[in-house]
Amino acid sequence: MLKDIDVILSDGGGYTVEFKENPDKALVQEVCAFANASGGRVLIGVSDSGKIVGTDTGNVARSRIQDSINQIEPRLPVNMQVYDSIIVITVPQGNNKPYSCSRGFFVRFGPNSQKLERDEIVDFFQSEGHIRYDSIVREDLPIEEKFDEKSYVAYINKAKISEVLGKAAILKNLGCIEYINSKAVFTNAGGLFFRKNSEDIVYQHATVVCALYKGKDKVYILDAKEYSGGMVENIDEAMLFLKRHLKLRYEIEKVQRKNILEIPEKALREALINAVCHRNYFEKGARVMVEVFDNRVGIVSPGGLPKGITDANFGSVSVTRNPVIANLLHRIDYIERMGTGINRIRTAMQEAGLELPIFENGDFFKVIFKRVSSASGEADSEADDEAENKAEKMIIKALKSEPAITRKKLQDVAGLSSSKIYRTIVSLKNQNKLIRHGSDRAGFWEVNE
Repeated sequence: MLKDIDVILSDGGGYTVEFKENPDKALVQEVCAFANASGGRVLIGVSDSGKIVGTDTGNVARSRIQDSINQIEPRLPVNMQVYDSIIVITVPQGNNKPYSCSRGFFVRFGPNSQKLERDEIVDFFQSEGHIRYDSIVREDLPIEEKFDEKSYVAYINKAKISEVLGKAAILKNLGCIEYINSKAVFTNAGGLFFRKNSEDIVYQHATVVCALYKGKDKVYILDAKEYSGGMVENIDEAMLFLKRHLKLRYEIEKVQRKNILEIPEKALREALINAVCHRNYFEKGARVMVEVFDNRVGIVSPGGLPKGITDANFGSVSVTRNPVIANLLHRIDYIERMGTGINRIRTAMQEAGLELPIFENGDFFKVIFKRVSSASGEADSEADDEAENKAEKMIIKALKSEPAITRKKLQDVAGLSSSKIYRTIVSLKNQNKLIRHGSDRAGFWEVNE
């Protein structure tokens, strides 16, 4: 240890080292700051320049130091040792962050300890998982005004929940409502699943945005949808979007035809549900994104991986950022509780004989699925363009002949799949070659040439 001290003194103070000539009132702040960061050492009896000046190392002095450290909440065990004329306090990285002292919350930034302001304290609590977004009570969302009966009935039917207890008790047991002065109000989880008026600003950040791009970048948008309903509805609608815009092939199994997506539906669904379930809902400036390009599909979730998941344990450890939401999705068999989602994605891709997806973690968590294309590259692209032009010509010809034609009949006339019809019509509308008049059921198409 004496050798270690020589090295520490020569290196100087820093992120994990603080020098103090005497145990002043700021000592407890330094200890608190280390515990809230990555741990560190306080050397008492050392000048700022790293010169040993010595300090009182007697029992009374050490007892006073320990008493001041005992003010920290929650209780923080430290190691205090004497080396010649200096005292070394070794502070571990705290297991119960955040820690505070009588002067507030402090954390280590570089070589300094800084006091956290109110918003920073809230962010710190959130990052440590002490505030769960889905459990926050919303007094501004009373269920008597905001409750969507249709979403609730659909959910309890899917979850096979008996209604014997009654609606209020069921919602309370699910973590979806709380009572404020005898008035039932939503929690955030309840609001995300069962509120009506889904267009309100309360949960604008909780929408799922889907986009289809032409090519490999975000220049030309062929189709875009924003889903702002209940959470289950958003997941289902986003999956339908993917099914409309990905290639489909058919296999015959025992006389029956089986539809197979180019990327396994199981893998896409798992990635999408994980994104919606585990995103950081405190991040109000970003949304779950589902992006379809010519060469890949990306599913992007704000907030990165939850605290506790590292590169080393990714895919094998389960940490839930939003436990109430996870439980609600588990009850309808949308997710498993065992943290097996990543492995299920990998398994689905392997069983289909496809390349494993890429997982990227940072401020956002991304799952990137590579789309299968032929080895001919440019020639394949030209063939796709030719097929696209042919499809456009067939659809335009059919709509000129019968402007009010149904989509089913259009499939038969053009000999194209429903997803191909949909994509081509979207493309023609974006090119301003087709104009729709009236509703889907009673309207008609105008060919604009």
